[in-house]
Amino acid sequence: MAVAAGAVGAARSEGDRAVIGLQGRVTGTVGPGLVGEVMVRVRGGAEAFLAYPVTPGERMEPGTLVVVVEYQAPRTVYVAPAYG
Repeated sequence: MAVAAGAVGAARSEGDRAVIGLQGRVTGTVGPGLVGEVMVRVRGGAEAFLAYPVTPGERMEPGTLVVVVEYQAPRTVYVAPAYG
């Protein structure tokens, strides 16, 4: 069965946006002047994303539980603390 390349790209884009609203855990400090990292459970596994705080100036240390608020292709998310 042949699938058009554009259809595959569109399906991947939809799947990537599915990370919005999911919880993840900070694995590399997220904060001002830093490119942090979070692990998010998605597509049957856990994937790493580059992360920035959704609120400018906010800092989140490794281990902090966060929620993905915004996604930018290909691997960047904006996050907020899940609690607090």
